Amino acid sequence: MSLVTILPFVVLIGAMFLMTRSAKKKQQQAADMRNQMQPGSGVRTIGGMYATVKEVSEDTVLLDAGPGVDLLFAKNSIGAVLTDDEYNRIVHGIEHDLKSDTDVVPDDASSLTETDGSADAAASGDQSVDLGKKDEDLGTKDAAEADEEPEKTAEEKTAAADEEPKKTDGDSDAKK
Repeated sequence: MSLVTILPFVVLIGAMFLMTRSAKKKQQQAADMRNQMQPGSGVRTIGGMYATVKEVSEDTVLLDAGPGVDLLFAKNSIGAVLTDDEYNRIVHGIEHDLKSDTDVVPDDASSLTETDGSADAAASGDQSVDLGKKDEDLGTKDAAEADEEPEKTAEEKTAAADEEPKKTDGDSDAKK
């Protein structure tokens, strides 16, 4: 056999070896993480439930999921052991790293509205509201010409519609 026929097999075996090696390394890291669990640490299960470790045995973990709720899980069903800050942020919504000098976004829009009387006056109709549309924005005609032009009658509208070219479904008289 030549080197050209053996080379694809060697590359395939090498790729399989690298993939199994990285998978074993991930499994070893997960096992180390589970072995470092201690009572009181926050965890997330592979199902997405957050709880506090109450007791750790060889193959199982007793989790406190709430007041009076103790759950027994297999150790390999723990997806992640969380730091105290991360667990409190996710479960209790407690942020420790907030800066007091930064602007805080309000929960509602009431603080974003005007507090002086100009908004109340505009709402009551005492002032006209400018919506940004000017007479120059009407196009080629100004507002005075638009008011002077009489409306078209129904006959003029149908005559204008008859003058427009008709749309066809692809049939053409030119090819007949």
